[in-house]
Amino acid sequence: MIRRVPILSLLVLGLPAASLGAQGAPATGGRPAIELTLDASDAPRHLLHSSLRIPAEPGPLTLFYPKWIPGEHGPTGPIADLVNLRFSAGGQRLPWRRDDVEMYAIHLQVPAGAHAVDVDLDFLTPSGGKFSGGPSATDALALLSWNQVLLYPLGQSSDSLTYEAQVKLPEGWSFGTALPVARQEGASVTFRPVTLTTLVDSPVLTGSHFKRVDLGESLGRPHHLDLAADGPSALAITPATVQHYRDLVAQSGALFGARHYFHYDFLLTLSDDVAHFGLEHHQSSDDRVPEGSLVDPDLLKTTAGLLPHEMVHSWNGKFRRPAGLATGNYDAPMKGELLWIYEGLTEYLGSILTARSGLWTPEDYREHLAMVAAALDGEPGRAWRPLADTAVEAQVLYDAPPTWAAFRRGVDFYPEGLLIWLDADTLIRERSGGRKSLDDYCRAFEGGANTGPRVRPYDLDEVLATLNRVLPYDWAGFFRSRVEDLAPRAPLGGLERGGWRLVYGDTPTDLWKATEHAGKLVDVTCSLGLRLGTDGGVVDVLPGSPAFQGGFIPGMKVVSVDGTRFSPTVLHDEIRAGQTGKEPLSFVVSSGTFVKTLRVDYHGGERYPRLERIPGASDRLSDILRPLPVPAQ
Repeated sequence: MIRRVPILSLLVLGLPAASLGAQGAPATGGRPAIELTLDASDAPRHLLHSSLRIPAEPGPLTLFYPKWIPGEHGPTGPIADLVNLRFSAGGQRLPWRRDDVEMYAIHLQVPAGAHAVDVDLDFLTPSGGKFSGGPSATDALALLSWNQVLLYPLGQSSDSLTYEAQVKLPEGWSFGTALPVARQEGASVTFRPVTLTTLVDSPVLTGSHFKRVDLGESLGRPHHLDLAADGPSALAITPATVQHYRDLVAQSGALFGARHYFHYDFLLTLSDDVAHFGLEHHQSSDDRVPEGSLVDPDLLKTTAGLLPHEMVHSWNGKFRRPAGLATGNYDAPMKGELLWIYEGLTEYLGSILTARSGLWTPEDYREHLAMVAAALDGEPGRAWRPLADTAVEAQVLYDAPPTWAAFRRGVDFYPEGLLIWLDADTLIRERSGGRKSLDDYCRAFEGGANTGPRVRPYDLDEVLATLNRVLPYDWAGFFRSRVEDLAPRAPLGGLERGGWRLVYGDTPTDLWKATEHAGKLVDVTCSLGLRLGTDGGVVDVLPGSPAFQGGFIPGMKVVSVDGTRFSPTVLHDEIRAGQTGKEPLSFVVSSGTFVKTLRVDYHGGERYPRLERIPGASDRLSDILRPLPVPAQ
């Protein structure tokens, strides 16, 4: 899913593998296609206009607005922004009624003699919201998600419905998409007929400042990086960065040994005014980052893992998908109990591909790993919530506020999944004497022969069986103790088996500083237990920390520290000075309409996580990060 950049009644277990057909076009058994015309010429005004002709026979008809969006793991379809909905048949306006229980369903009656229903609707591209339902358009660009501008007949699988789509873009705008293009006439683009599955899986990135970068062919599949930005300077990607993305393509092929798409497009939106996240698709990824992410060194470093993560999902999440997430349509609820594989394994593989491709140095990777380990190891929520429960409740936790995150536990199956799969990888390497690794699992479970986009659902038993073929072990017990059982400490066994351990020093790492700069944050979580904005606003407080004991809560604003007006520099200076003093740190804070003084008894100085080599231990972590040999094309 969505990778966090701050980072889903037809369901049948054992659903058979489904193919999206040659070039994404299905065989539909002669069922008439649904025609869809999207007028996006008003996208700069945050308005989209859509018209559909849906074949239908006389009698009752229920149409559905997509609710459960693949990759978002929840009922996130942005129906509140669907407006101006009108139905007609044979030129006659039809009354309609929303279902009073399932709000995404629309009931109407098709009159005698009619063989199709015409639908007109508008969509308000949101100014707020989550994921693909969040801000997606500016004066200079738009990311068009087809699920936002269509309805479909309830009761039919998305693989069985064919859509003939066309879009009218703003004049002068270019576009990128995984959809096969039939023809283009000026600003109007007509796509080849595809299944509803393929259509929803293939967003369109368009903009007035647009650039397409060829990333080369690998395993017989072409790859491109499509960029749209609010200004031309943001498109100034360096040759070195382009090479890293070409290496990402090559390293992903070396890892999995096969590709399950006909071509692949990274759709990269560069804007400060859209939602920032990533969403996976079979043949593309919807990646949205701050405008300066290709030209600002700190942003380049902190967003480097996004595209590798989303690309890994083409194998782990799209091709191989947990049965509970492999629903037959967008009205069927999803079950997320295996998100620690879907997202956790992807987080692990995406992070090592970030290093293997050169987007991160090995030191960058170790700094990232230290930050992940430190954050999870200090969570009091571990005492009441097992990791498994964060996966089951994912659809709720994605909407949870950032405050009290350590009490609540959020979508920890991402970062903790990384640590668990690192643990598994190092275990395989240790017990096999370096002859086997998790790479072997990836090739066995998600590789095979090249195919087009298709879905092969799985359950946990298949995962365990494949791991046992790589290395016989009690994998069921391994994962049960780490996923289902309460654990007061984070699973750091993979770090230590990898030859490294978590330690704390008095200076921040480069990645820590870059993350603070990119997020406009002051992060003293490991010392005081506070995360603040650069203006002094308290973003979160770590329960049990010195700041928590001193009375801090999220939402406060620090006015002064030890009598000096707050600034990040002042806070750091006072933390260091407090190391040799006996008096508590004194904070004047505002809390709503109140102003008060809080005293924090802390004398430990500055404290930041990093990894340290374990003397004499095998450096398996460096082995993991080493680029794989790339087969000749």
